Amino acid sequence: MAKTTESKIGHWVFLAGFAIAIILGIVWPGRIWIASILVLLGIIVGFLNIRAAEVNQFLLAAVALILSIKSFELIPAIGTGITNILAYITIFVAAAAVIVALIAVWKLASTK
Repeated sequence: MAKTTESKIGHWVFLAGFAIAIILGIVWPGRIWIASILVLLGIIVGFLNIRAAEVNQFLLAAVALILSIKSFELIPAIGTGITNILAYITIFVAAAAVIVALIAVWKLASTK
């Protein structure tokens, strides 16, 4: 099955979002402008990457990630670095999750 242009763009945006979250989570943690970029990339991913068959799995994974990030703060040796990276990843994934959830609610509410 050939990939559409939207699918290819969504794939690269997803990879870019994760790369930005990981690299800049180490180099520049806690920057609002980086978080803003990750929100925009997450919104794009939410619109382009998640198909109807993947909605439940994606939302479950997003919730698990968001809820588990705090557990790494309990490990001082690696907690800070991992927490900074996961904070950016969570921002990225949460933005995508909001879009996916809103689309799912819209589709559920609009069907009879």
